[in-house]
Amino acid sequence: MSHHTEPVVTTAQGAVRGLRQGDTAAFLNIPYAAPPRGAGRFEPPQPHEPWDGVRDATVPGPNAPQSERRLGSVDMSPYFGTGWSRGEDYLTANVWTPAAANGDLPVMVFVHGGGFVAGSTRSALYDGSAFARDGVVLVTLNYRLGIAGFLDIPGAPANRGLLDVVAALRWVRENIAAFGGDPHNVTLFGQSAGATIVGGVLAAPEAAGLFRRAIVQSGSGLGAFTTEQAARVTRAAAEALGIEPQVDAFANISDDRLVEAGSRLAGINLQTETHHDPLIGLSPFSLVLDTQPAESVAAGLSSAIHLLIGTNTEEGNLYLVPVGKYATSTTGDVDDAAARAHPKPARLVETYRKARPEASFGELRSAIMGDALFGAGSWALTGAHAAHLESATYAYEFAWRSHALDGELGATHAVELPFVFDVAHFPQLHGSAALLGPDKPPADLAARMHETWVRFARTGNPGWDPYDDERRATMRIDAEWTQVDDPRSQERPAWR
Repeated sequence: MSHHTEPVVTTAQGAVRGLRQGDTAAFLNIPYAAPPRGAGRFEPPQPHEPWDGVRDATVPGPNAPQSERRLGSVDMSPYFGTGWSRGEDYLTANVWTPAAANGDLPVMVFVHGGGFVAGSTRSALYDGSAFARDGVVLVTLNYRLGIAGFLDIPGAPANRGLLDVVAALRWVRENIAAFGGDPHNVTLFGQSAGATIVGGVLAAPEAAGLFRRAIVQSGSGLGAFTTEQAARVTRAAAEALGIEPQVDAFANISDDRLVEAGSRLAGINLQTETHHDPLIGLSPFSLVLDTQPAESVAAGLSSAIHLLIGTNTEEGNLYLVPVGKYATSTTGDVDDAAARAHPKPARLVETYRKARPEASFGELRSAIMGDALFGAGSWALTGAHAAHLESATYAYEFAWRSHALDGELGATHAVELPFVFDVAHFPQLHGSAALLGPDKPPADLAARMHETWVRFARTGNPGWDPYDDERRATMRIDAEWTQVDDPRSQERPAWR
């Protein structure tokens, strides 16, 4: 392909040259904020210096410092990516757009998951080609992770990774028209930690007006640590590094050492007199807020935003099946999961046993973990948003079961993503240890799910009844799509 056919777009910071792929154009590694160096890693994101000439935007760039992630026997590399690609200038966005974009297309901005410590725009799942093909300008972004992004340090602003996402939304507001997008029709969406961040942005007054709709895929509106809980993690991180828990001491530590220390922080007891650990011991990093996003949304923040929110039917399986803990679960494991998750564990277990009389210990344990991590916090955010009548709330449950790992992986955490991005045909997602397993998914599931997300971005309506607190209408997404009222009605009240 001759060089002059490559698309060039001029942003406020300078021109970028992208990659033409048929009817779509991709622009990779465009900075939205300055590189976080030295003390700057613990400051709010700053504007990027302008550049002269045309910046190459045809190859993937660096990502946030992180350690490689493995989840037992399931291959999650399409999700987490291949680890840390080094380089300081990593607060960047990728943009996919129709090659002939005309300036008023819906914009979707995606925030990746990875437990607040991993993931990036380089992950294979977040290919935006299908969105561009269908008339959407799709933006993916990197944000600070781990200690740099989320450790609550005296003298530093909290939730720096979330501030990065808000800075990226400001960059979109300023620049996306040049890529063919409508800056006044932006849908912010995310999955897992990224969805919890989206919930945090819904509750962040400084993000008001920067987006119009939001999609929360397997996140939690109750997932934030209190400042008291976060201070325990900060003390442990400072001890691991042999420094005082002060921002200037952290500023002197290399990224390598921060990543290494962050990976040693698992297992801190975050239970306090007033609060459970919302991540049940799985991650020492989350948002840090003394008011949970669901409470802020209940108070009226983001009531004008259209919201699509949901979870997968067997979220908890990902934390048990690949590490060989599902089939071996005991009644003690079920009790332990409940004790980590709830102030009245015995009553919780009884509720789940009654609702699932045929369930194995593995199924009960997984259900309790999945609801502690995602279900309860999603229901709370859904109800909080639906209580305000200015804009609609829509709920879904993704129920298609992957037959990976001898048929046990199921409708687990992250399994909906290939369908949303319409990349379910990617070879690396198929096989007995791959996310989608050995079987072919239903032929039209990805096409329909992807089109539903696009429709929501375009119109604010995914095509089913809005959620309200009486019916709790929810679309159950499987080979067949079925709207059900009040799914999980026996278990849901236990989390109120």
